[in-house]
Amino acid sequence: MKKVVLAYSGGLDTSVCIPLLREHYGYDEVIAVMVDVGQPEADIKEAKARAEKLSDRHKVIDALDEFVADYIFRLIKANGNYEGYVLGTAIARPLIAKKVVEVANDEKADAVAHGCTGKGNDQLRFDAVFRTSEFDVIAPMRELNLTREEEQKYAQEHGISFETEKRWSVDENIWSRSIEGSELEEPSFIPPEEIYQWTVSVAKAPETAELIKIGFEQGLPVSLNGTKMDGISLIQKLNEIGGKHGIGRTDMIEDRVLGYKARETYEHPAATILLRAHRDLEQLVLTRNELRFKDFADKTWSELVYQGLVMDPLFECLNAFVDKTQERVNGTEYVKLEKGVASVVGRESPDGIYSKDVSFDVKLEQEWAEGFSAYHGFQSRMASKIRTATKKK
Repeated sequence: MKKVVLAYSGGLDTSVCIPLLREHYGYDEVIAVMVDVGQPEADIKEAKARAEKLSDRHKVIDALDEFVADYIFRLIKANGNYEGYVLGTAIARPLIAKKVVEVANDEKADAVAHGCTGKGNDQLRFDAVFRTSEFDVIAPMRELNLTREEEQKYAQEHGISFETEKRWSVDENIWSRSIEGSELEEPSFIPPEEIYQWTVSVAKAPETAELIKIGFEQGLPVSLNGTKMDGISLIQKLNEIGGKHGIGRTDMIEDRVLGYKARETYEHPAATILLRAHRDLEQLVLTRNELRFKDFADKTWSELVYQGLVMDPLFECLNAFVDKTQERVNGTEYVKLEKGVASVVGRESPDGIYSKDVSFDVKLEQEWAEGFSAYHGFQSRMASKIRTATKKK
C-alpha cells in the first residue's frame, strides 16, 4: 500500500490532486490534511465535505493558537513586511507544511504532496519544509503542467464539482486575506468593491475618527483600550474595527522569488494597525544604533519568510536578536483610525528614552554644544574645500 499525505485546501487545485495522485502516481491511499489558521468556518466546512467524498481519509488540524503565538507574534516583533506585503500567506505556509509532515510521520506515509503550481512562491515554501523530511515530495500541478482549463475539465470527468464558479482566487487566514486571479492579473485593471470582504471603501468609512489604545509587553500586543486580550481575540477585533474604517488594503506589484512580477491584492486591517503601532513604540524605546541594525535584520527576516526559509540557521539567529531587542518594547500606543488611515497620535512607555531636556522651556548649558558643533562635519568641510580648489585650477 503506497500512502501519500496531501496539504488540502478544498479548492480546485488540491481537489484535482486527489484523483491525480491515484491515477498518475499510483498511490493507494490519499490522506487530505486541512490546517486551520483562521480560515472562515464555512470554507473549512465546505472543504471538509469535499475531502470526505474525494479522499480515503481526511484530517482537520486546529493550529490557530500556534499560528498566532509562534508565527504572527514573531512577525510583529520583527515588523514583518515584504515590499509592503504583511506576509499573511507566506507566514502560514511553513506551519501548514509542518503539520502535514507530522501527519505523514504518524501515518508512516511514503510521500507528502501539495497543489502548488510552478509559477508561484508557495511551491518553494512547502518544498523547503517537506524536504527537511525523508518523504518523497509530489506536486501534481507543477509536474503535469496543467492549465486552469485542463484542471476544470479533469475535475468534471471525475465528478468534482463546485456549486459556484469563483471569479477570484482567495486565500484567507486570521492575519490577511489575499485576492488574485481573473482580471486582477492585469496590472491596469481597477479592482471592483466586490473583491473586498474585510474592509469598506474609504468613501463608505465613517466620517468620525476612532481613537484606540493598544498596550504592548515585550513587543507583543496584549491589550486593547485598556482591556487585556489574548492574541487571537485582539487580532480579530482589530480586523473588525480597522475594516470598518477602510484600513488595510494593499494593491501592489510584487516581486516573486522566481523573478516574476505579479499583481497582488490584500486586506489586512489588524496587521496594518499593529505593525504601525509596534514600529512607533520601538522608535521611543530603542537606541539609534539598535533601530538602524534592527531595520536591516527585520528586512532580512522578512525575506527569509517570503522565501519560505524558516529552517535556515540565520532565521533562528535573527529571532534571538529580535527577542533581545523586545525586552524594553513596553508601553501604550494611541492610534487614530480615519478614512483608510491608521495614524499614531501618541505613545508612552516606562522604558522610553525620550529626554525632556529637548523642550524649548528647559534651560541647560547649551554652550557646551559649541565644541561639538565645531568639529561636526570636519572631514566633509575639508573635502569640499579641496574639491573647490581643484575646480578653480
